[in-house]
Amino acid sequence: MKNYRLYLAELLGTCALLCAVIGSGIMAERLAGGNLALALLANTLATVFALYVLIETLGPLSGAHFNPAVSLVMAWRKDLPHQRLVGYVLAQLAGAALGAWLAHAMFGMEIFQWSAKARTGAPQWLAEAVATAGLLLVILRAPAGKAPALVACYIGAAYWFTASTSFANPAAVFGRSLSDSFAGIAAADAPAFVLAQLCGAALGLGLHAVLGTGTKTQ
Repeated sequence: MKNYRLYLAELLGTCALLCAVIGSGIMAERLAGGNLALALLANTLATVFALYVLIETLGPLSGAHFNPAVSLVMAWRKDLPHQRLVGYVLAQLAGAALGAWLAHAMFGMEIFQWSAKARTGAPQWLAEAVATAGLLLVILRAPAGKAPALVACYIGAAYWFTASTSFANPAAVFGRSLSDSFAGIAAADAPAFVLAQLCGAALGLGLHAVLGTGTKTQ
């Protein structure tokens, strides 16, 4: 298999994911009549369904990371060859930007923009660390063939039990910083989110190692 297919799968998957996140946020905000809980619910459902489909369809090709934190952990574990890490991350970041711009184009918005939506403070940083730690733990411990459903369900739940609505993905932070919409994040707030996510990824990896792979006891 040519390497470009792996990178293309990561680009397309991340593009589709961010398009689903941002596009559903725009649609939800327009239709919810100011009801933020209803808008977040619609945004959550669209994200969950899209994530499940994308992991199922592109996972056999590239592993369906769509997330630099996931790729970094996989490279650390040698599940992803180190020489492919940069290509994966660049493809994910490019895909995130394309997904944001595609969502804007479909809804008749200015394509190139920056978000002004503030998302900052220790509670949100902690939430991102928790969300990302949980995501990596789910990915690393998912039984064979169960990862698509488990990851989608976890992200859907984390939308609601974290103060940050669970970005859990540096590429998502980048893409959402390019959208001044319901799902956006101000560019100035993005670096702290990414740092919290990387800390969370390391924590998830550590928890997986501590839990080990031993057999279940009665």
